[in-house]
Amino acid sequence: MTAILEWLNILMQTLVNFMWGNWMIFLLVGTGILLSFMTRFIQLRKFVLSIRYLFQGGKKSEVLKDTEGDISPFAALMTALAATVGNGNIAGVAAAIATGGPGAPFWMWISGLFGMATKFSECYLGVKYRKVAEDGSMAGGPMYYIRHGIKNQPIAKFLGMTFAVCGGMTALLGTGNMMQSNAMALAIKTQFGVPTILSAFVITVLVGIVILGGIKRIGAVAEKLVPTMILFYIGGALVILITKHAQIGDAFVFIFKSAFSLQAAGGALIGTSIKEAISLGVRRGVLSNEAGLGSAAIAQSAAKSPDPMFNGLLGMTGVFIDTILVNTITTLTIVVTGVWKLTPACGVALVKSGDSLSAEKIASLHPSVNEMASTLGYDLAQGGLSSTALTVEAFNSVIPFGGIIIAIGSLVFGYTTLLGWAYYGEQCIGYIWGVRSHKPYRIVFISLLFFGALLTGKYMDIVWNIGDSFNAVMALPNLIGLLFLAQVVSRATKKSLDF
Repeated sequence: MTAILEWLNILMQTLVNFMWGNWMIFLLVGTGILLSFMTRFIQLRKFVLSIRYLFQGGKKSEVLKDTEGDISPFAALMTALAATVGNGNIAGVAAAIATGGPGAPFWMWISGLFGMATKFSECYLGVKYRKVAEDGSMAGGPMYYIRHGIKNQPIAKFLGMTFAVCGGMTALLGTGNMMQSNAMALAIKTQFGVPTILSAFVITVLVGIVILGGIKRIGAVAEKLVPTMILFYIGGALVILITKHAQIGDAFVFIFKSAFSLQAAGGALIGTSIKEAISLGVRRGVLSNEAGLGSAAIAQSAAKSPDPMFNGLLGMTGVFIDTILVNTITTLTIVVTGVWKLTPACGVALVKSGDSLSAEKIASLHPSVNEMASTLGYDLAQGGLSSTALTVEAFNSVIPFGGIIIAIGSLVFGYTTLLGWAYYGEQCIGYIWGVRSHKPYRIVFISLLFFGALLTGKYMDIVWNIGDSFNAVMALPNLIGLLFLAQVVSRATKKSLDF
């Protein structure tokens, strides 16, 4: 079994390095830039309007009355946020900093800015081209707007089916399943010492209870749980930022400088590069906000709608909340506390369970690294920090038992993400085999999330690399579809947005 896992680890690392090469970064950000110009930067022009819709709760009774849809636009946004505001914000941001350095989040922000135009376009097209399924529910998303929006039918059919297959696989094996249950189990084990097998069982039961009820039950849970969990996590982080408020300005300057520098903090940042910071920043940004994946369009397609523009504007606020707000909060807590120095980006290598960093290696580390470890009482022999463990250390360094906040946040974030992605995958599989496939799919989904929770320690990278790889594969047909339909979106944005 060990030999198989070693082989799989190497294979997935090779695959993810290829899939997230310069060509994918160019395609993702390039599509966002193109759509920004073609919509005349709708993410800036109509930002205030979109936030107004958000604070209205997506509820405009006078225009939503008698409109088609299974859930409210706000419930759809919360379902999309349930899928996006998750362990990518806790573990993903930390992993990007650990590998790409403190400059990586800057590239998250850049990809997020252009990603708002991408997300707007996805949600607009999702509602515009949605269909009524055979059971009477609404069905939509990239597979539908690609299939029914692109005039060249052979291309439309191929890309639509490709997205559905890749989306189903992403939901089962990647971002929305094993990756989340893995991060949840790790956080609970790290903070509370709960055996992984027990965490896996509890997570599986709690997810199964909700997703077996379909989108209406998922939407109802997300509508109540998502705003609460975001405020809970931000509240904990604000305690740290208020305590370290004098360092926030310097932290932003440091992040900006690190985004364009090979070294920082007196030479402490080593073993990384600008290219790696950009790659990690964009990759984790997409993992976190999912702009370019087309997933949010699936949720908005189930919503009541007075006009697709309404859903597009509401949908794009998800990127702002996820990347510009929550990711920034996580980034600042890691930077202002200084725990970023205890990472591979500063030469503190990760070690597998049971191993330790040699005294010679510790002595060779930059003095600022040893100083930070001494200040925090961290034993460098344990090796470097990454993922959830890095965020936990940041919280624990200021708040007594602050790691409990991360453990609870990771559990709730991961839980809601699993709910959202369970629905996404269900719709993709339903596009291929019809609504009859929904129940068998849910059973497979639940089974795989249990397995994902067990892959901890050295082999957790397998889960993250699988998720990153499928994200890229899933994004390809969606991005191509968006480029084909960019003119449709452009024409629509020239019309009035007041309804």
